[in-house]
Amino acid sequence: MSDLAFTLAAGKPTIDKDPNAELDYNVRFTAWLDAVTDTIVSHTVSVIGVTLLSSTVVGNKVVVLWLSGGTVGQPASATVRITTAAGRKEDRTVYFKIKEH
Repeated sequence: MSDLAFTLAAGKPTIDKDPNAELDYNVRFTAWLDAVTDTIVSHTVSVIGVTLLSSTVVGNKVVVLWLSGGTVGQPASATVRITTAAGRKEDRTVYFKIKEH
């Protein structure tokens, strides 16, 4: 997994992404799942403006997204919906600023 980190931009978790990059991005549910003592059992991902190559759950608390593409200056995002062992459902959306590096 890469060490890429999302930062808050206008209150939204955002990261720069080169349109030619194919990288992994971590969507962490760790703090929330630790607080409720639960784990991820399934997930779905929907994307806008980028291409989802694959996704997987690591350590029962982090969803790793492999993404490619994007158009410079156009909005892009990925929404991860998890279901936990206890039946909880939670969505997290992360945003990408597509720009040439």
